Amino acid sequence: MRESLALVSSQNMAFTDCMKPTELSTDKKGLKRKNWRNKIRFLLKSNSSQSIVNQKKNRSYRPTADDTHQWAQSLDKLLSHKYGKAAFCIFLKSEFCEENIEFWTACEDFRTLTSHKELASKANNIYEEFIKNEAPKEINLDFHTKNAIAQSLHEPNPDSFLAAQRKVYSLMENNSYPRFIYSDLYRELCAAARGRGQAH
Repeated sequence: MRESLALVSSQNMAFTDCMKPTELSTDKKGLKRKNWRNKIRFLLKSNSSQSIVNQKKNRSYRPTADDTHQWAQSLDKLLSHKYGKAAFCIFLKSEFCEENIEFWTACEDFRTLTSHKELASKANNIYEEFIKNEAPKEINLDFHTKNAIAQSLHEPNPDSFLAAQRKVYSLMENNSYPRFIYSDLYRELCAAARGRGQAH
């Protein structure tokens, strides 16, 4: 019985990670599309006044057609690429659910810390920003996971947020990520990357 309740609860969470498009007015949809278009242009902008040496040096930092194709293969490949992650962040902001990627990134950084003092300080910051009830960027977690994190704050270790991080990753992988891959933003990125590839 408990397992079936957990399943229903996790299914409900999958639909609440972001605002639904129907909750936005048409004006806001137009505004957010304009905002992400401007951010993507900035992300992809190549300065024509740069020297050829600088262009060659910077080219590896801009997404290629192969990069954008790989992003569609898995969320892991998307997040492991600097521009893929940046594009996904822009998309999540346009859907008003950037707290998920911000929490996931904070957890990745947290797991690299080694000193107990740093772990304790960062653990409290993450808890205050993302976990506690009414946190400024509260993520959607069940009571059991939130409680386990609260208990671990007394003696934090690099895996203190691992269960929550996995839940948020799964939420993004099953919900936000497929929407990103089918979004206008992703199609524009692919088209821009293909265009640059043909130009060289």
